[in-house]
Amino acid sequence: MDRPTQLPVTAPRPPAARLQPWLLRPAAKVTVFVLSMLPFAWLLRGVTLTALGGAVLGANPAETLIRATGDWTLRFLCITLAVTPVRELTGQAALARWRRMLGLFTFFYGVVHFLCYSWLDMSLVLGDIVHDIAKRPFILVGTSALVLMSPLAATSFNRAIKTLGSARWRALHRLVYACALLGLLHFFWMRSAKRNYAEVGIYAAVLAVLLGWRVVRRLRSGAGSGART
Repeated sequence: MDRPTQLPVTAPRPPAARLQPWLLRPAAKVTVFVLSMLPFAWLLRGVTLTALGGAVLGANPAETLIRATGDWTLRFLCITLAVTPVRELTGQAALARWRRMLGLFTFFYGVVHFLCYSWLDMSLVLGDIVHDIAKRPFILVGTSALVLMSPLAATSFNRAIKTLGSARWRALHRLVYACALLGLLHFFWMRSAKRNYAEVGIYAAVLAVLLGWRVVRRLRSGAGSGART
């Protein structure tokens, strides 16, 4: 009797391999864009309802808007810095497609944060804004972070890489690490007035992990190249 034909056993694909095709779909990028806009949509809804007499933004809507936009700037900065470690640790190369968009959202929320401060605190009076920035160190630090982010946002497209050259473009975009440290210092000084350091500690720990991972990777890369030579 003929032996029954055995079908080849196909090993199940790991979750990372199953996720990769979805990450490459255009819908994935649209989903990330929509999710990134949700905090802004929530704040805009709060402004609208407050203007109609509601109390969605609390007793001090101006302070709520300024702090919320600042918080989301720092959160998106952490998310942007997390893309590369997560991509390399999980093997999901498609995640790199989202890094520039998330970086632009960091800048977007930073600009909205500064506009809320300039409008709600300073009534858009340029002289008062300049004087306040020079007088209060934590605002000077935050403004400096936003200024450093500006060239990063302005060069977040493929043509800029070709114009600057890959090496110079990467060197310029390392300013994001300075932005992260300045943003954390800005947040620390702001919360120190009320001696509220709990959230500061969380952000400091997250940034320490994200920046520490890069330092370790660079040291290992240098040691590896030294061993080969």
